[in-house]
Amino acid sequence: MQALIRFLLQHGYSVLFTWVLLEQAGLPIPSIPLLLAAGGLAGAHRMNLAIAIAISALAAIIADLGWFELGRRRGGKVLNLICRISLEPDSCARRTHDMYARHGARSLLFAKFIPGLATVAPPLAGVFGMRWSRFLSFDFLGSAIWSGSLVGIGYVFSPELELVAGYILRLGEVLVVLLVGGLAAYIIRKYYDRQKFLRDLRVARITPEELKAMLDTGEQIQIVDLRHSIEFEAEPLTIPGALRMDPDQLESQQKEIQRDRDVILYCT
Repeated sequence: MQALIRFLLQHGYSVLFTWVLLEQAGLPIPSIPLLLAAGGLAGAHRMNLAIAIAISALAAIIADLGWFELGRRRGGKVLNLICRISLEPDSCARRTHDMYARHGARSLLFAKFIPGLATVAPPLAGVFGMRWSRFLSFDFLGSAIWSGSLVGIGYVFSPELELVAGYILRLGEVLVVLLVGGLAAYIIRKYYDRQKFLRDLRVARITPEELKAMLDTGEQIQIVDLRHSIEFEAEPLTIPGALRMDPDQLESQQKEIQRDRDVILYCT
């Protein structure tokens, strides 16, 4: 925290703007410590509280507008790209779609507080064809709430932040090792869970070549395309004769699946 405070004192609001802009654009550089440090400096009368909030909110809005326009122009392909580089690529699109389906434009008010959704929510709004004016209104409020909350917390607890900075300096390299080790353990666990899930699937799995051979020989099979609607929009092609439905429709539409033959499900 002490290093962040010195860095902010030297470079001021330009660093705050650039850092938040890059984070909201998708780079893995968390801006929460910087926003808290900016609030702490405002509490010590070394930065202006209103300007710090406005600059960080503006940077977030600019990045969100870029993602929103990409979502409008490129559709679900943009969302799929973001999800592929996330730690949970299998559930990313479905989770964000479900959130938007429940809350609509209001999801923009709190998306920045939920890890993994801050970058995904703006292009998702573009995919669903939200009006520019409506998006800008909700995104402005959401960005202001997000930046105002974090900078405000730093402002209110500025004396305590100095104490935390002192503890951090005393821990030194030990803290860095603990943080890096914790992050590495989290990523390894996610990777292990994903590989275990894929191994379990392979027990009852066939290859595309095997499926093609079954189709070529005229074998009677039932193919069900379970790709999410967002994923289908990104690549609107399906296997000839496949039954299309969203995963959450599987239970309600199961009567449409013919049970007198082998059933093959596929998704992304």
